[in-house]
Amino acid sequence: QVQLVESGGGLVQAGGSLRLSCTASGSIFAINTMGWYRQAPGKQRELVAVIVSGGTNYADSVKGRFTISKDNAKNTVYLQMNSLKPEDTAVYYCKSKVTTGSGRGKYEFVAWGQGTQVTVSS
Repeated sequence: QVQLVESGGGLVQAGGSLRLSCTASGSIFAINTMGWYRQAPGKQRELVAVIVSGGTNYADSVKGRFTISKDNAKNTVYLQMNSLKPEDTAVYYCKSKVTTGSGRGKYEFVAWGQGTQVTVSS
């Protein structure tokens, strides 16, 4: 009922930039949070950046290099990644908590995107 579609991954040299996009669609009453997580081979999935009602949060490892932003009209969240490092290589996943349903039947639904590969070569 709620889908997230990501785009923008790819291969880039160290020091380069990429911009990821994630668009939410479906039965959405309200988007509560949108953010990005990543998972490198052999590691647990970790938070990269998230937009909540009070502002934004970033992992310490990406502060000053990555910027998360959101276009409310398009239900789209972006992740601008600058000064990329080989250790940023991972599959990047979009995650959103949305309010769906109707009337008194509204509830919060957690949606994940399919993931997009980001590879940074040294």
